Amino acid sequence: MLTASTNKITELLGDKAEYLLSHECKTISKEKIHLPGPDFVDRIWIKSDRNPQVLRNLQLMYNTGRLSNTGYLSILPVDQGIEHSAGASFAKNPIYFDPENIIKLAIEGGCNAAATTYGGLGFLSRKYAHKIPFIVKVNHNEFLTYPNKFDQIMFASIKASWNLGAAAVGATIYFGSDESARQIQEVSKAFEMAHELGMATILWCYLRNPSKQKKKIFICQLILQDKQII
Repeated sequence: MLTASTNKITELLGDKAEYLLSHECKTISKEKIHLPGPDFVDRIWIKSDRNPQVLRNLQLMYNTGRLSNTGYLSILPVDQGIEHSAGASFAKNPIYFDPENIIKLAIEGGCNAAATTYGGLGFLSRKYAHKIPFIVKVNHNEFLTYPNKFDQIMFASIKASWNLGAAAVGATIYFGSDESARQIQEVSKAFEMAHELGMATILWCYLRNPSKQKKKIFICQLILQDKQII
């Protein structure tokens, strides 16, 4: 079975298969990496300050879908309904204007969880929150303002996300942007409350700064900083 699976991967990768599958990192040895596995929560997260409710929701996500018990997560993220407009995301597949079809797609695809907006998940929580873990994207950029700006603002509350049965919440920070200091404080506070209520947290990080030199500095800071925010 392993050989059949490997052959399928090789076929999908095409002419890049040899490069990708044979690559060996010379910078960091694999012995220094916390590799995914069926015991990932017990091996990694149980040593943290996460309370038992958070650990339970983490394990729920790791135990759901086609990647169950592998230590890997496959999450269907669809937050563009607010951030990039539904038309930009779903014009070619208009059935996904209906948020229920997004959840159905995640279930049919064997995803570990579905991540989308509070409105979509709240509308469907009674029907699906017990069938697939929900991840509420609590902040968004918006492109209705002209000229466009890059700023993640809070759209959903942590308590409301907990009430709809979410297993986790997620947020984005635009590091290097003029508003990043505020975003860091907002997300840190939100994640603290999410952990108190037993939800796991996911942080999506993007660099938004025109200076290439500053981007290099920020990358170094992100690598070296204490990752308590997540």
